[in-house]
Amino acid sequence: MVFKIGEGENRFYIIIAIIIILVVIATVILSTNSLNKAYIEDFALGDSWFEDIDERKEKSQLFGLENWASFTYKNNNYSYPAYVTVTSIKLLFTMNEDDLLKKTEETIKKASDKGIVVDINTKISGEREIYNGHKSRYVIYNGSDTSKEPSETIKIIGETWNCGNSGTSIISIGFAQISDNSSNSSKINNTYWEKIIGLQEGLIYNIKCH
Repeated sequence: MVFKIGEGENRFYIIIAIIIILVVIATVILSTNSLNKAYIEDFALGDSWFEDIDERKEKSQLFGLENWASFTYKNNNYSYPAYVTVTSIKLLFTMNEDDLLKKTEETIKKASDKGIVVDINTKISGEREIYNGHKSRYVIYNGSDTSKEPSETIKIIGETWNCGNSGTSIISIGFAQISDNSSNSSKINNTYWEKIIGLQEGLIYNIKCH
């Protein structure tokens, strides 16, 4: 006696096979799209900087195909507040470097919602190589923090690069208040600003992304 598989059963097995293949493909894609979160090395933070755990942010969407995480580091001098945010972005395809820099500049300019006035005419842009060998692109602005009375002088940097080793795009934004007008002092303090942008032991320079 010979048993024959009917047309309906053939379709059933084909559908099951397709589903299994799709599940395997999705599993492979998701496993390779895990986010490697960039952070600032502890030795660079020293005693004057710390990560603000309350500012940690993470998000995943499109069934895990798009992931991002952001860490914020602050200094411990309240007269001259400064911070650095490190945002890691993992998409199915690596972001174009021009788009990455454009997104960074847009983020900086949105700070006006918090009373930050960015002087567009002071823009400085350039490229450099950071310690892990990546070529980064940056923009630097002068500005003022009008949310305070009297307002304070600030400097802002946005620096970006694509980390090919981890397939992650990095956006880092550094902010430093360099005046202390509240104490009627005319002294400019670039200590924390120089720590943010410096080489060798600089904060952004020592971001580990892979």
